[in-house]
Formats: sequence, C-alpha cells, structure tokens
Amino acid sequence: MRATSTGTAFVFAGGGNRGAVHVGQLRALFERGITPDLVVGTSVGALNGAVVARDPHPGVAHEMLEMWQTDEARAVFGQSWASQAGRVVRGRTYTLSARPLVDLISMHFPPRTRIEDLELPFVTVATSIERATEQSFDHGPLVPAVVASASVPGLLPPTIINHEHYLDGGLVASVPLGQAVRRGATTIYVLQAGQLDKQLKVPTSMVETLNVYVDITRRHSFTHAMDHVPEGVTVHVLPTGGRPRVRGLKALMSLEHTEERAELAYRASVVELDRIAGLPPA
Repeated sequence: MRATSTGTAFVFAGGGNRGAVHVGQLRALFERGITPDLVVGTSVGALNGAVVARDPHPGVAHEMLEMWQTDEARAVFGQSWASQAGRVVRGRTYTLSARPLVDLISMHFPPRTRIEDLELPFVTVATSIERATEQSFDHGPLVPAVVASASVPGLLPPTIINHEHYLDGGLVASVPLGQAVRRGATTIYVLQAGQLDKQLKVPTSMVETLNVYVDITRRHSFTHAMDHVPEGVTVHVLPTGGRPRVRGLKALMSLEHTEERAELAYRASVVELDRIAGLPPA
C-alpha cells in the first residue's frame, strides 16, 4: 500500500458518460481553495482522477471538460452498431473495442507513465475475476490500471494485468470511499456521478429492473463503507444537480450533454460547499 494521506482526499466515483459532473464539482472545489492530498477513482472516475493527480491546478476542471469533448472521447462510446453486433455474432463477451479508451488515456499520459510519477498519490480500483474481489492499484503502469478500472462488463473486454483478468471497479466499489479511509484521509470529498442522489422507484419494465438492480448494488457498497468510517473522518458527498432531459441509450452513451451536466453539478456543488462552510445562501 503505497499511497498514504493525512489530509484531504477527492474520491471520484464511476458513472460512464455521467462522469462529466466531476468537471463541475471539481471547479467548485478549486474555486474555494479546496485541493486534494490524495486522489482515488473508479471507472470514469479513474481517468478523471488521474488527470487531477497528475497536475492539480485550478485549470484542471477546464482541461477535463475539453478532454470529454474530443473526438477520442466520443469514439469510446460512438462505435458503430454494425461493429458491435459483429462482435456479438462472433461470440465475444463484449460489444466495444478497448482501443478508443486506450487512445483517450494515452492522449494525456505517455504509455510508460507510472502511477508513482503523478504529482499526488493516486489509487484506482478494479474487480478481479479470478479472485472475485476488489484490487487497488497505487503503483505500477498507469494506463492498464485505468483501463482495467473502466472495463465495463458486457461493453469492454476484461483487462489482463500480470496474468489476471480485471473488470470495472464499479462492480465492487462504484464509490471507492474505503480506499481513502484506509490510507488515512481525514477529510473526504466524494465526487459522485448520480448513483447516490438518484430517487429509486419500483421498476415497471425489465430495463428498469436491471437499472434498479445496479443502482441498489452501487449504493449498498457505499452505505457499507460509510458505516465503517472511523471517528474523526469527515465525508462530504457533492451533488450532481440533476441530469439533462435525455433518456434511453442516449443518456447512457452520448457525450452530447457534457457541458450541461458539468454546469448543473457546478451550481449544486457551490451551494453545498457554501453550506458546509457556513456561508449564507447567495
């Protein structure tokens, strides 16, 4: 366990294209002079978190916003239906190629970048298939660790690291709060992506049933982690500000509403951080 902290940790949750909300939350934090000593991330939060850990300057939120508006970012989710169907027909266990994700990460980090090269201690998590457990990465090659953390089952192939197969860290820790706690952070800001403030309803269709199943699993792991936060550790969960009026596959795969998601999260996070600081409403 390399990464340690005795101060402030930013924990970036998973959430696919909803990771755009991290941009707004991060902007609100930096504007108020709140900076991390440790960064932890899962899935899309692993990539966003790595960008912050590399160079935690006030302009990093804008840099992240630009990243998620590039052709490389759109290519991660914008692969043709024909190619996806072809993989299914050929008996693959996934529909998307991991190449665009690797290319997106490599835009910002040279292939030989190591986690310990980053300016801040950084931790990401993935799910080991063979051991059916959470695996943290706090040293070693950065790119494969981030890809492993974001290898969504069914969408992307498992990532192989040291002969072991890994899937998305969100399966076991969509909000990897425990990693920050175990490394000694005393103040933790959770940059969630909607899994913690979403109002759950009794499902009325098969798709809704699957969504509720995933949401409950994610929320339960966070609740369990919160129950084990030791005395003296403060956890703040930043809001997302709601979501754009978009539904279906577009809501899950499109980056079209990146700026809107970021702005909604920024406004809501400003209100929450001012409340935490005891400032009167603007």
